[in-house]
Amino acid sequence: MEKYAWRGKIVPGMQEEYKKRHDNIWPEMKEVLADAGIVNYSIWMQGEELFGYYECEKGVEYAAKVQAESNVVKKWDEYMKDILIMEKDPVTGAQPLLTQVFSFR
Repeated sequence: MEKYAWRGKIVPGMQEEYKKRHDNIWPEMKEVLADAGIVNYSIWMQGEELFGYYECEKGVEYAAKVQAESNVVKKWDEYMKDILIMEKDPVTGAQPLLTQVFSFR
């Protein structure tokens, strides 16, 4: 199973709103993530900094493709753009993949 990690930033002062929106994530957004083969998805926050991690049952490329083609994801991105500062990969439209340098089981 491939792993995907990303980082981002929250607009200053919008941490509670970011958390609130994720506490109320849309069911159709969860469905897209499941369709993309994304499991064990977690996001951590420290101040304005975000770190996200998920595993891709069908591979990173497949997960990126499903999300890039999803109108729900486009709608979510639009919904979040006022509180989120997120660099996007110009090829995939997703957050740039972080390079894994260590793993311990």
